[in-house]
Amino acid sequence: MQRQRSLSLTRSRIFVLALVCVCTFPAFAQGQQTMPGILAPASTPAHEIYVLSQFVLLITGAIFVVVAGLLAFVIIKFRARGSDGEHEPAQIYGSTQVELAWTVIPVLIVVVLFLTTARIIFAIQDAPEPHSALDVTVVGHQFWWEFRYPKFGIVTANELHLPVSTPSAPQPTYLQLLSADVDHSFWVPQLGGKTDLIPNHPNEMWFDPQRPGLYLGQCAQFCGIEHAKMLIRVYVDTPDEFAAWVKAQQQPFAQPDAQNTAVSAGRRVFETEACVNCHTIYGTAAKGTFGPDLTHLMSRATIAAGIAPNTPENLRSWIQDPNTLKPGALMPAMQLSDHETDEVVAYLTTLH
Repeated sequence: MQRQRSLSLTRSRIFVLALVCVCTFPAFAQGQQTMPGILAPASTPAHEIYVLSQFVLLITGAIFVVVAGLLAFVIIKFRARGSDGEHEPAQIYGSTQVELAWTVIPVLIVVVLFLTTARIIFAIQDAPEPHSALDVTVVGHQFWWEFRYPKFGIVTANELHLPVSTPSAPQPTYLQLLSADVDHSFWVPQLGGKTDLIPNHPNEMWFDPQRPGLYLGQCAQFCGIEHAKMLIRVYVDTPDEFAAWVKAQQQPFAQPDAQNTAVSAGRRVFETEACVNCHTIYGTAAKGTFGPDLTHLMSRATIAAGIAPNTPENLRSWIQDPNTLKPGALMPAMQLSDHETDEVVAYLTTLH
């Protein structure tokens, strides 16, 4: 009796959980997502992938219903009864019709899924690049993203800005994907599928973001200890916002206020320590390429590939010991004194 109650309670909980999932799915799909997900596509490739996933779910769901229904029917109809005793049920051997059915039907299902998937893959990959497209070069590093805009002469990191694409003014974005070290994978689910970045093997992908907003992504290929914290932030801007961002990023290095001794001292510390070997600040002696370009550091909302807000306090913690924010990061602790750290932070916060 106790076992029956337990089974009944378990079934009730499963039913309630399934009901909640079904009821909340449409709202989740239409609402603002705070983590990467495919349920609210915002570009043509993402929409095609979403439709394909619905088609596959429909077919596999139908298979599940049929198999589960037949299984339930057999279990109920042929369950053991008290009058059966130890007798074995009648055995049936061989049925050409049944064997043909469970061979031909799965083959047809696989063929349909294969052809549908291939059609969508080729439709996305073979789409011609229009003259109005924006070209961006994406370079994956351990463990951050570098974004280059050849047309505008802009280099930035971790936060990708794109113009919105509308039917009246289409402006898709074509990404050339490169890797500086190991395999990575660029994935922003609401904008497109996963595409790998493989050393010495350039890849390409594209999307046409149709709604302004922030879209989150992730490196989807294990690339080392801090793979999980190699995040992507894509800002889809209106035409005016994107033009303003481009203009701001094209501005030369902002000279620090000569009257601010902390800022001037911070620049001296930055340029005399190992910082210049890894980072670039245009117009200064810092021309390193191993770390993110810092010319307009404070125009970014986050640091350390999206894992922490870009605040002076977090910058200070990052400079003192990156492992406090991102264990396994390749940037070394700079071994600066507290006073020197404060001066470097004062300098970096002027880089808008």
